[in-house]
Amino acid sequence: MRKIYAVGETVLDILFKDNMPFTAKAGGASLNSAVSLGRLNMPVYFIGEYGLDEVGNFIDNFLRENNVSTEYVYRYYDGKSALALAFLNENNDASYDFYKIYPEKRLNIKFPEIQPDDIVLFGSTYAVTPEVRPVLIELIKHAKKNKAIVIYDPNFRKSHLHELHIMKPMILDNMKYADIVRGSNEDFSYVFGVNNADETYDNLSESVPNLLYTASRKGVYLKTPSYSAEFPVKTIEPKSTIGAGDSFNAGIVYSIYKQNISKNDLQHLNEASWRTIVNTAVEFATHVCLNYDNYISKEFANHYSI
Repeated sequence: MRKIYAVGETVLDILFKDNMPFTAKAGGASLNSAVSLGRLNMPVYFIGEYGLDEVGNFIDNFLRENNVSTEYVYRYYDGKSALALAFLNENNDASYDFYKIYPEKRLNIKFPEIQPDDIVLFGSTYAVTPEVRPVLIELIKHAKKNKAIVIYDPNFRKSHLHELHIMKPMILDNMKYADIVRGSNEDFSYVFGVNNADETYDNLSESVPNLLYTASRKGVYLKTPSYSAEFPVKTIEPKSTIGAGDSFNAGIVYSIYKQNISKNDLQHLNEASWRTIVNTAVEFATHVCLNYDNYISKEFANHYSI
């Protein structure tokens, strides 16, 4: 059976509205995607790290309760699990403050034996963190060599613009391993200084075959070597956009798995299959925007569960 691996950081998200904390959620981009997939009863494994502390126990229990395997999680004792304070503005978009005390040795795990057509999702600042990157890239190379489908989301934040000169070469390097690059208009505006999907695709390496460019209310744009397409999104009043992109990524993975799309299939995927992928991803993201959770609800998952 195919397996899904979500690789990334873990944080405890503490959400603030009007300068008051009102909820705390296990978070991290790939973790959010993994929880959505776990709620869909998919064979998903989280690859990451968190401490042997109460916050780490909270996150570990939460993952297990949501059908996400923690077999490849590194639990460390010489540090603390990370915290993220998320401050929602009047549009319910979030700005963040992070508190991280990591151990000297990072992501000290034995790799899973990734098989052809398994799906590997990675990205965010975790994929350009110097202390983690050597191990992470070894894992991604292993996935690529073994003909897994690799999906990369740069998830680049404005708060890291002062580090762009350091991070951009690593972001470009990450992209070359990907079968699908998925990012927002803001991501690519910060990284490349461009404002549309066409310009973004022109800036990607020829080794990147497929781009999914999300532009908030303007819609989703698909760029492949054979054709381009534009997909609309619903007009909504979001409660929180924190998990929107992560849920979109979960929708991509779910739809690829559900349609039994192989790595070879991606090279000549027809428009109907791409439309199913994008529409599913949009539905997932829209649902999460209407809630304060970072992942699809269990009730929503029941409509899709395999």
